[in-house]
Amino acid sequence: MSAPSITSDKIRNIAIIAHVDHGKTTLVDQMLRQSGAFRDNQVVEERAMDSMDQEKERGITIKAKNTSVQWNEFLINIVDTPGHADFGGEVERVMKMVDGVMLVVDAYEGPQAQTRFVLQKALAAGLNPVVFINKVDRPNARPKEMQDLVLELFLELEASDDQFNAPFLFGSAKDGYAVRELGDEQDGMTPLFEVLADKIPPPTIEEGDGFKMLVSNVDWSDYVGRIAVGKVISGTAKIGDSVWRLRSDASPERSKVSKIFEYSALSTNDSAEGVAGNIIGLSGFEEVDIGETLSCDPEVELIPFVEIDPPTVMMSFSVNDGPMAGREGDRVTSREIRDRLLREARTNISIKLEDMDGSADFKVNARGAMQVAVVVEEMRREGFEILVSRPTVIKKMIDGRSHEPFETLYLEVPDEAVGGCMQSLANRKGQVESMSANKGRTTLQATIPTRGLIGFEFELLNLTSGEGIMSHLFKEYRPDSGDIRTRRTGTLVSMEKGEANTYALRNIETRGKLFVGAGEEVYEGMVVGENPRTEDLPVNPTKAKHVTNHRAAGSDRTEALTPAIKFSLERAIEYIAPDELVEVTPQNIRLRKRILDFNLRKRESKKTSS
Repeated sequence: MSAPSITSDKIRNIAIIAHVDHGKTTLVDQMLRQSGAFRDNQVVEERAMDSMDQEKERGITIKAKNTSVQWNEFLINIVDTPGHADFGGEVERVMKMVDGVMLVVDAYEGPQAQTRFVLQKALAAGLNPVVFINKVDRPNARPKEMQDLVLELFLELEASDDQFNAPFLFGSAKDGYAVRELGDEQDGMTPLFEVLADKIPPPTIEEGDGFKMLVSNVDWSDYVGRIAVGKVISGTAKIGDSVWRLRSDASPERSKVSKIFEYSALSTNDSAEGVAGNIIGLSGFEEVDIGETLSCDPEVELIPFVEIDPPTVMMSFSVNDGPMAGREGDRVTSREIRDRLLREARTNISIKLEDMDGSADFKVNARGAMQVAVVVEEMRREGFEILVSRPTVIKKMIDGRSHEPFETLYLEVPDEAVGGCMQSLANRKGQVESMSANKGRTTLQATIPTRGLIGFEFELLNLTSGEGIMSHLFKEYRPDSGDIRTRRTGTLVSMEKGEANTYALRNIETRGKLFVGAGEEVYEGMVVGENPRTEDLPVNPTKAKHVTNHRAAGSDRTEALTPAIKFSLERAIEYIAPDELVEVTPQNIRLRKRILDFNLRKRESKKTSS
């Protein structure tokens, strides 16, 4: 079905930016509903824009996605962006596709670290914001106070006069209304649509009839292959047109446009042409990557692409070589793993892939452990079996000295947890820069090595009984801060292969906490528990009870074992020590030593300590 053509002056391209869980995806849902994008009887899931399974499960946006709303004579293209710091690369590259941003701020929590990060990128790109103060119906909401805080943030980020004079709206995405002033009559989202049509400028079109577009995203279709997504800078594209793919490091490549897609509601529609100013998808390219220029003329200048903040952590991926390898997954070879990681690196520009020395090892550089955990989780659902290492930071040599990445950390914790949090930050080489208390909660700002953040989120949840909120932003490279120990316990390591039984586990339980239960298969070198001392203890979870003819009173007591601790993928990745790996299969997450054989491990540790 071909969508009706629209003129450039009636197009509005906006990105929705916000901190995690401030309601932007819910707001997009409401805009789609109220613009008539869904039929009256159509059943639509809540947060329908979060289409990935992991997005639904985690309750966060991971990939930037496009949709559009037809309101009166206007076509409003909306890019829904992630709010989590690990997915900042997704935010940065969409700034080239849009002409304005809608900043969503929670009326109780106010601007947070990620709000600052995405807003900084938008203001630097010269985009004018519209601010929506969401959740005004929340208990203890302070919408007017939050308006002042947003204006302070604009000043801090050196907004221009136009940006500082941004229009403000108040409302509730959940209840589906927006008002220009608190106390105005609640009449759906109409005031929001009016402000977007009035205050966001139409797209800037370059002079000339020649087609030109910057690839800001890459999609995939099983029918047409790679799809280049971006905003048309000039001219129009029609099916059958010849288009050149231009890169700075290679000669131009010619292709033919096979299909044109426009984004509407939760689907894509085929279109006869892509007009200047519109966000479209083009197919017909065997290879096309983010940041490339598409043009009808091979001689044109390349469109500049936004600089992405550098990856700060590295993890290695390798083939599963454990005794249980190949039982659950059907993608287990190094070639399959390499191809999958290459595919990920092409569509996810903040991930960089390097081959390591061993042919079966790959180094993945990324923004944070969560970003890599999302990739690993996708892979295990696709049938992969892999070994993943603990994240290590990417260090640099500057003036002959080793430097490591540092981050600005923002914490909001209950007053009674402040002491414990400050102690934990000190252990991780963090320095508190400022503190402020408000209504039983304290906000802390600290500078901390990225290394010190690995595993900190879980510690924070324990210290604050689940009430702590944290967010962080890359700050700069500084001289190496020395040794940081984030795990102060050893492990219980299996010496045998077989099935763990209750009798053996009951004895092992006296030495620490268990990670496996009775009936689970274990193997030599597998981590089966935690030991409160710093060294590792070899144990035998498969040892059966010695059978005799005599029975002592109470010897066969059947008290239950304490339930085994089960790790999420992220928790496992951040928990393991440098000499350990996480074995990830479609059905299991296991912790193990890099070297499974006890004697070889002992020999290796003697070598490294001497």
